[in-house]
Amino acid sequence: MTHIKWTDELNTNIQVIDSQHHRIVDYINNLYDVRNSHDRNEVEKVLNELVDYTLSHFAFEESLLEDAKYPFINGHKRVHALFIKRVSAFQQRFQIGEDITDELLAVLKSWLINHIRSDDNDYAAIVRANMNDVNISKDKGWISRSVKRFFG
Repeated sequence: MTHIKWTDELNTNIQVIDSQHHRIVDYINNLYDVRNSHDRNEVEKVLNELVDYTLSHFAFEESLLEDAKYPFINGHKRVHALFIKRVSAFQQRFQIGEDITDELLAVLKSWLINHIRSDDNDYAAIVRANMNDVNISKDKGWISRSVKRFFG
């Protein structure tokens, strides 16, 4: 297995979302790197960081979709929820001592690339338009406040 390489087709052209997606890719690539160390503590640390960050990203992304009144938000939330359930099952298997790293990496790589290319790109135009409207309005600090709320 190889690292995920960022390509232009993964861009949503929503800077804050693309930055978060880059960070998720970095976490996945870090997991690739530590899997060969055979240090379960290091693998667990990176896995937990990846999951925590991804959960925060999903919450932030869903808030953007709500604010933009994205008509397919419920379906998008279900996709996120199913993915969280799937990754949680991997975490449980890891906790009982199973070596899940290669299988998990294959799932993460495939899921993330497909999710960004299809699900996330489906909402991109609506969210960009909403963000432009918000930036024109009196609430110019909305993006900054939202990013700080979710990511400190």
